[in-house]
Amino acid sequence: MSEPARGYVVHEGCDHIFFVGFLGAGKSTLARNLGNLFHRSFVDTDRLVERARGKSVCDIFAEDGESRFRGYEAEALRRLKGRKSLLVSCGGGIVEGPEACELMHQMGRVVFLDGSFEDSLRQIQHPELRPDFVCESDAQRLYDIRRPLYLREADLRLDIRDKTFEQVCTEAAQLLWEKGLL
Repeated sequence: MSEPARGYVVHEGCDHIFFVGFLGAGKSTLARNLGNLFHRSFVDTDRLVERARGKSVCDIFAEDGESRFRGYEAEALRRLKGRKSLLVSCGGGIVEGPEACELMHQMGRVVFLDGSFEDSLRQIQHPELRPDFVCESDAQRLYDIRRPLYLREADLRLDIRDKTFEQVCTEAAQLLWEKGLL
């Protein structure tokens, strides 16, 4: 980072912010709202994969398998290398792909939206559209597996437990602003 005479922060190279967290954490909504507030572009890795493959995440899981999907996620991230200052909402399982994790750290900062399993259940409006949500007990097992991975990969952690979306958005904006990332 360098600072020109007028006090603006100029980021050098790739400076994306990647939002990770469990299903229903609000990653996409947060990226979209912060993007609108701070005039930054935002993307969603699941949508990028769907567009590239011409089918839904559920269909990709069913037809190609989860392992191939993780490869498609990494592919989508590689395509973001030439862009600047994106807010990236990542699929809930992106931390299970070592290549994706490495790419996120190469291209920017990883922010973990840390919520409880119960909060996630309340937020998930269409579980049938989530290929890794079969039933509540499977989702709990997945949460237990992924939470340590989110913590391991996080550059920054934002506790979203028992908070309104407005509170999360305000705290995220403040944290990222204070770190010189927005």
